[in-house]
Amino acid sequence: MVPKQNLTPQQALQKAKHYCAYQERSHYEVKEKLYSFGLYRTDVEQLLSQLIEEDYLNEERYAEHFAGGRFRMKQWGRVKIEYELKQKKVSSYNIKNALKSIDNEDYEQILLKLATTKWNALQGEQVYSRLSKTTAYLMQKGYEQSLISKTLALLKNETKTN
Repeated sequence: MVPKQNLTPQQALQKAKHYCAYQERSHYEVKEKLYSFGLYRTDVEQLLSQLIEEDYLNEERYAEHFAGGRFRMKQWGRVKIEYELKQKKVSSYNIKNALKSIDNEDYEQILLKLATTKWNALQGEQVYSRLSKTTAYLMQKGYEQSLISKTLALLKNETKTN
């Protein structure tokens, strides 16, 4: 375990500003970081409010960046993004807004692309095996069961016609 640093609130504020400026952070991450500096609760709360006032910390902005980034870069679905944001103790209001910022058309296109790629990779297997493996893969990526079912029905019908 890393020993706690003992910093003054002023030193901790400078480090926290740098920490927040480098990358968007959730309130929870920053709070944990401040506690790791060996600060007391009153100091941590005061520094958090100061970081929010100076706009170094904005949970709504963090949630939108997180959701958009995970969707575009890792191609995660809404279920997985929501779960990860809850793990970082982001408010449900901000989670809902972040998930709304993902474009439905792009979302469905990515889902179809992922499903098609996985479906084609399992070409030598039987249809039900392909269905279950593709479903499991897409659920692991965090896509909704209803959308997965529609997409796989489409792929299955395409396979029958070819």
